[in-house]
Amino acid sequence: MADWTDRIVGDRMTVDREFNDRVTASEFQKQEWSLIMTATEFEIENADDPDAARIVANTDKLEGMMPHIEEAGKRQQSMAGGGSGSSGGSGGGLFDSVKSALGLGNGEEGNEAKLAAAERLVQEYADELQSHLESNGKWDQVRRSYDG
Repeated sequence: MADWTDRIVGDRMTVDREFNDRVTASEFQKQEWSLIMTATEFEIENADDPDAARIVANTDKLEGMMPHIEEAGKRQQSMAGGGSGSSGGSGGGLFDSVKSALGLGNGEEGNEAKLAAAERLVQEYADELQSHLESNGKWDQVRRSYDG
């Protein structure tokens, strides 16, 4: 399966650069996005049908990565000064600790929402990658080389 992805390394780099603005505008920081992409595998669905074939993001491993992604985001925010003694705001701290101790904010809803947002953004990336390959005349060759 890696053979088809090896063929598009340069294209992925181009799409990464073009997609950077969407990542920046999203709720994810760069380190989080890197981990999201590491946990994602791309596949070609319906590869034998030129009209129905499309790149899809397999995010099966993403849920297990979410604690690491959250931690990376907290570290990056802390290094940027987000946790430097500010009182108030929604960055966690005492209020979140009290909510957690009372069982009111176990983070499940937030984790599920963040997971869903990551899955949506990764699929947008996959769509952008396919569009890039199509516009550069590479899609049919890539699609035919897929052996998944």
